Amino acid sequence: MPLSPEEPQIHESAQGPRVTPATGRPASTPRPVPGPRTAATPRPGRPVPGPARPAPPAQRSHTPAGRSPSPRQENRSVPQIQLIPAPADGALDAADEAVDVLLDSGRAPGDVLVLTTGEQHPWAAHELSFGEAAYWAQHDARDDVFYADAAAAERAAARPVVIVAVNGEGGPSDDVLTRALPSAKARASVLLIVCGDPQRVNALLGAGV
Repeated sequence: MPLSPEEPQIHESAQGPRVTPATGRPASTPRPVPGPRTAATPRPGRPVPGPARPAPPAQRSHTPAGRSPSPRQENRSVPQIQLIPAPADGALDAADEAVDVLLDSGRAPGDVLVLTTGEQHPWAAHELSFGEAAYWAQHDARDDVFYADAAAAERAAARPVVIVAVNGEGGPSDDVLTRALPSAKARASVLLIVCGDPQRVNALLGAGV
């Protein structure tokens, strides 16, 4: 059924943290595009010689030492759905803010999956440059937040929180979103967050997506 965003708030009810992304977000700034890997910049964590490659853009750090996520009862068959109003060019920023607040509130990084309906998140584009096998191996390891194209949602495993950034403009993007929303909902055991234009999202939800 269509969502009616009150304040742009996100919460996990009794199951976890309350997320309240700030409103009035300034216009998004261009995201850094990682450069090509060279022999002098090896992949982090791999036992190869040379200086360590810097962390990929916008990747989230692991839970700090000494902090453990608060216990949650996550045996839910239907996830809670929350909507963060955002224009197409601000959906990635809204998704990143939601991830930040979830992690700051105690969510484990491996609990979160972020899907994009338009341009890939910079982290996903960066990691895919090293090959799909290495990219999906990180998904299977579940050590950190994982970013993927919504078109590949069916390949992703279930996680407690799934965030969909509706960052594509109409047309084919709506087709991707129509297919992605049911897949995202099926993979979210606790919370599904959709960052995008409320009219577009509600129109699809109202159509039974």
